[in-house]
Amino acid sequence: MAQAVNASSGTNKPFSGSPKPYSPEDDAYLREALKRCSASTYEAACQFRKTGNTEHLPAIVLGIIERYVEPDLRAKLKDPEDDLRLIEDLGIDSLTMMEIVILVEDVLQMSINNEELRHLRTLGDVKQFIECKVRGLPLPKPTKFLPIEQIASVMPIQPPFLFLNEASVSSQGASAKYKISGQEFFLQGHFKDNPVMPASIMLEALGQLGVLFLLEGGAGEPGKMVNPQTIFFTSCEGVRCHRMCRPGDVLNLSIKPKRLKAPLATFEGAIRVGQDKAAIAEEITLTFGYAEEVAVELEKPAATNGESTPLAAVISA
Repeated sequence: MAQAVNASSGTNKPFSGSPKPYSPEDDAYLREALKRCSASTYEAACQFRKTGNTEHLPAIVLGIIERYVEPDLRAKLKDPEDDLRLIEDLGIDSLTMMEIVILVEDVLQMSINNEELRHLRTLGDVKQFIECKVRGLPLPKPTKFLPIEQIASVMPIQPPFLFLNEASVSSQGASAKYKISGQEFFLQGHFKDNPVMPASIMLEALGQLGVLFLLEGGAGEPGKMVNPQTIFFTSCEGVRCHRMCRPGDVLNLSIKPKRLKAPLATFEGAIRVGQDKAAIAEEITLTFGYAEEVAVELEKPAATNGESTPLAAVISA
């Protein structure tokens, strides 16, 4: 897993092999192929064909996808999150996906096997898949989608203190949704006649997503599994809240690993409500251990009834 995290820092390098000479005929072909895409998509494709620099790939992929998305859904592709779902959020069906693939193959001069498309569910999946194909890297593991029942079955944290309704986990990070129902017990007093989601609970939700990533994202070393009973909150830094969140709001949570080396895992996290930024955390650090190892003991507040302390209990509101 650490290798996957480190590899992401080198995505702006040219792919292996020298790019083919870019002729006027190539330029004319690109103009025709991308005539219904934005000018920025054409420019990115030209630069990629001339230099082979993979930093242009996201703009190409995003521009081609936008070409096939219905006009009323294209606003979602402005400053999009990687967890944007192709079918549910962008309305891309299997036939449309094939049209996208054919154009990507033509523009990037590559071949994509239909079998390789089966596990592409999100915008992030597509971008990562295309980059790996172009650079000759091993294809990433497919994103896991977990409903609330599956989340609850693996998490040491349980309702009513579980703030993940659904989630997706990949080797590059995790995303989740949580709808504030208004029935949460803490909203009875936060605040009187003015229910507002506590900032500490929002950080708790991001921490829980980090826990889920450790358990489901392949953070374990070969032959080892992360022990859920060893995961505890350690610290958070660079936390900022940008809007109040109230009953009815759907929190879109996302985390990405920054450093993973047992016994510590550090993530960056963000929460959005629609297109609005709600909160960010530059660093959330958890401690964890493997199933066959002795858990690393940190000084923790005392838990009641023998239960592990929830993350929010050690975060100041």
